[in-house]
This record gives sequence, C-alpha cells and structure tokens, in this order.
Amino acid sequence: MPGLIENYALIGDLQTAALVGRDGSIDWLCLPRFDSGACFAALLGDEENGHWRLAPRSAGPGAVCTRRSYRGDTLVLDTVWETPEGSVRVTDFMPQRDRAPDLVRIVEGLSGRVEMAGEIRLRFDYGGIVPWERRADGHHIAIAGPDSVWLRGEKAVWTRGADNCTRADFTVAAGERVASVLTWHPSHEEVPPAIDPYESLAHALEDWEAWSAQCTYRGPWREAVLRSLITLKALTYAPTGGIVAAATTSLPEEIGGVRNWDYRYCWLRDASLTLNALVTGGYLAEASAWRDWLLRAVAGSPADLQIMYGIAGERRLTEFEAPWLKGYEGSAPVRFGNAAVEQHQLDVYGQVLDSLHVARRSGLAPEENAWNLQRALMDFLEGHWREPDEGLWEVRGPRRHFVHSKVMAWVAADRTIRAAEAHPELPADTGRWRAMRDSVHREVCEQGYDPERNTFTQYYGSQGLDAATLLIPAVGFLPPGDPRVVGTVDVVRRELDHGGLVRRYDTGYGEDGLPGSEGAFLVCSFWLADALLATGRRAEARELFERLLDLRNDVGLLAEQWDPAAGRQLGNFPQAFSHVGLVNTAHALASEEDTRPWGHGSRTE
Repeated sequence: MPGLIENYALIGDLQTAALVGRDGSIDWLCLPRFDSGACFAALLGDEENGHWRLAPRSAGPGAVCTRRSYRGDTLVLDTVWETPEGSVRVTDFMPQRDRAPDLVRIVEGLSGRVEMAGEIRLRFDYGGIVPWERRADGHHIAIAGPDSVWLRGEKAVWTRGADNCTRADFTVAAGERVASVLTWHPSHEEVPPAIDPYESLAHALEDWEAWSAQCTYRGPWREAVLRSLITLKALTYAPTGGIVAAATTSLPEEIGGVRNWDYRYCWLRDASLTLNALVTGGYLAEASAWRDWLLRAVAGSPADLQIMYGIAGERRLTEFEAPWLKGYEGSAPVRFGNAAVEQHQLDVYGQVLDSLHVARRSGLAPEENAWNLQRALMDFLEGHWREPDEGLWEVRGPRRHFVHSKVMAWVAADRTIRAAEAHPELPADTGRWRAMRDSVHREVCEQGYDPERNTFTQYYGSQGLDAATLLIPAVGFLPPGDPRVVGTVDVVRRELDHGGLVRRYDTGYGEDGLPGSEGAFLVCSFWLADALLATGRRAEARELFERLLDLRNDVGLLAEQWDPAAGRQLGNFPQAFSHVGLVNTAHALASEEDTRPWGHGSRTE
C-alpha cells in the first residue's frame, strides 16, 4: 500500500521524476518522460503495479527511515536508517541525462554492519504489463514492447524471483558503498554505455549547487523559497522548456473520490506562473526557454489556442481510465490524459500575455515573433472576451461568465498596452486595446460585483464565491484600498474558510459537473495571505504564511491541497502552483514596499 502523499520526496533529471517514500520504496516513475507510461505505479495501486524498495532487512513492511533530507541545495536525496546492527545512508538521484535516463541508488555504511534487502517489480504501461526478464553480462534486463530496462548492481546481485519480483541481499559495513543503477532505453536500440554512479553523484551535486547559487532571493525564508524554486525547476522538461503542473496523475482531491486528474502536462497558465516565480528568483534563462516553447506550441491560429499542451507541444491529450489500477487509497477512476484540453478558458490569454510582460520587464529582449503572437492573441480576445467559458478551475458543468476570466482579459489588454508604451518601436494599436480594457473593467464592476454583500462573485449573477477574486488587487485591476477589494477579501476569507485555510470555491453551490468535495487549495491560501498583506494586515498575512510553511513535508514539498480534518496533503504532488504561491508570498512579505511582483498562481480542475 502506498504511503501518505506527504511521505514522498521527489528526484528527477529535468525530463522525468520519481517519488521516493520514507519506507525506501520508489512508487512512481514514468520513463522516459514525465508523461510516459509508468514502470513503477504502486502509488496508484499496490506493489504488484511496480515499485523498488531498498531498506535494512530488519526494517519490515511499513517501517520508515530514521530521517532524510536533500543534500544541500540539490535534488539528491539522503535517507538514513539506524538499526541495532548499525546505520546506513541510501542516496537516491537521477543524473541529468546524456543518452538515457538513469536512476541511481547508493547504499553507504555509516556504522556497524547492516544487512540490506532490495525488492524491485518492474511493470510497464502504468503497472499493466509484466515484462519478459533475463540476465546478460551481469545485468538484469526487462523488456516489453518499446520499453527496455537494464538493472545492474555493484556487490548487490539482483536475481529473479518466482513471484515476478527481483531481489538482492547484501551487507554493508561502515565505510563501504554499494550502488545500483536502473537505465531505460528503447527496446529496439542498443543499451547505452553504463554510467559511473559515483562520478554521476558528484556531477549531480555540482549541477544543482551551481543552479541554486543563482537564486537572488535573500529574504528571511530563503531555505523554503530555494527549495520551492528547485522543485519548480525539477518540473521543467529541459529539451523543450515546457513546464508540467505536477509530476503525478490521479492523486485525489478527496480520498475515495472521483476528482482525480492528470497533471503531467503543460498548462499555459501553470507554466507561465511557474515562469514568473523562477524569473522573480533570478532565473531568466528559463524565461527564454519557455518563450521559445510557447511560440512553437501555439503556432497557428489564435482561435486554436489550447489551455494545455504536451511537454513538447503535443495537442492531443486524450483522456482514458485505467481499470487495472484501484487508485490511491481506493480513489478511482485513475485517469491518464486530460479531457480539459478541449475547454475554453479566457483567462489563459491574460496569463500568457502577463508572463511575456514579466519576462520583458526582467530583461528578456523583445522578440518579433513573440510580439506578433501577442498582437494575434489580442485580436482574437478582442472579439471573444464576452463569451462564457469553463474558467480557471475547469468546471465540467455549464459555461459561465466567470469573473476571474474577465479580469484576466483586462490583464491581457493592460499588459499589451504597457509593452507598447515601453517599446515604441513595436507596431501597436493601443487605442483599440484601451477601449477593450475599459469595456471589460466596466462590465466586471457592474455584473460581477454583489453590492449587497460587498464582494465580487464567482460568475455574473452568482451568489457563489471564488478564491480567484482575491487576485484582483494583485493583477492591478483595482487598488488594494478599494472598498470592493477589502469586502471581497473579508467575505471570501469567511465563507470559503476550511479550517483556517481557503477553498477555491464552494463545490456544493451551483454545478461544477462532479460529485464529492475537496480539501483546502493551498495556493488559494497563499493568495489570501497576499491579499491580507495588500490590504494592510501584515501580521495576519505573516501568520497565515508561516502556518502554510508548516504544512510542507519533511523535505519541503507541498501537494495541491490540504485536508484540515485529517491533517494531510491531498492532490497531485509536488504541485507547481503551491510552490509558486510560496515563492510569491515570501517575496511580498520580504518587500519593504509591501508590494508583490506581477503574476500570481492558480490551479485547474
């Protein structure tokens, strides 16, 4: 049975990622990409769906490590086990790849002599296929269809068991090291050259430390901010610059519920906000790579703009269910792909154009193709902003005139006008854009605001609330001191409260097309902290922010949601927008002017 969501740590190579539990088991790994089929899928089923456990033999099923941490400012994970016989450290990492993805596990004796036990079940295609396995040249080889995995051990001899499980038993004394390396490659190609695990460890540490040293944040929460930035970088697909929303699929928003979605894709909204957080932290190279990805992904008519794409810009992300997986703690169905790719979400236009604005303000030179794209998107939005849509939460009910969507249409016009004013050499029609901006602003204030309750609502004519309206001052739609802003903050804080945190909206109001409920959305609680700060309540904002910091797991990671009643994390993990919210709020609180950078965070589905 998989562990609690917060019991996992993330390792990765900037092309895919694995989740390592506190029990020493790797329960999730997709190869060769984030969105490929998983060869370890116990996270969404059980051990028979694939896992790799490495722990002292005396640590039986369910036993967890003594302590663990990332080594410095890296994505190299150290897990320490202390036993009556002695102590060992297991180091897990994925080196940035040359030809093929490698997963390295190094056991190092710290004291005494410890008997270790390894158990690995390889299952391709999300735990659905048991591969053909054999031994050759000291390697354990597993093949099925297009997938081939080679496992080799140094002093740890991996042998095939009778129950479709491969095992190794070995002893480690103080000062000794034993490494095992798992390598994937296409089954029709020759196996790539074997890496040296110890040299790879040195290079991985060097690479991550060099990247982390570029962080420009020097505020009081540097450790938390830098860990979040490292996590966001780990969710970046290096070959293209695409950024996934999370490393997992179908981790539930309600235990036992059906709100289970695949987040291993590049939402334009998610990626652009992740980019904003990275740029705020001093990482301009990521902005350039993402802009190039964007230009490739959305090439074509603005009318064909999708809300999300594959990590290389793929457009077809067909959603299907996996009945052979019982789901995390019985939360079914398990879904791969995402049908929300077909939705109409107007806020995406504003988010993308805001991110291009942030990149230019941060020093990225204007690029002709990017400006041409921006003008084309504005032309389309000018003719379609009055349409209803599914909104940023991707409701699977009827389309509405969501207030946040309209506000972000205003943002699109505003940022385009600002860009034209800052760069007069760019061809522009600012008169038309100003007219649109004024029209959107007027309509939202007239139709999206409830004067009796003194709050902006979820959609026109609605009595429901939406945590996204907390972003109205953050994006500049209204000043923080406007009574309508203060009223919205107070009403949302009171009526969407969930154990002192914030729901994104009331799932019991209106129709979002799905049964069940969900936890508190962590990024919405960061938004509340930002809004409290903006409206002059610094002490309350800081108190909420520090409470949110306490919800991180032992290695500093956050999922999408929090269940205040059960005291546990929910949803896909680690969630980019939770970490985006952390970075932005930390910057806001550390600012002498009590202002925050442009850009905000949101989560879909």
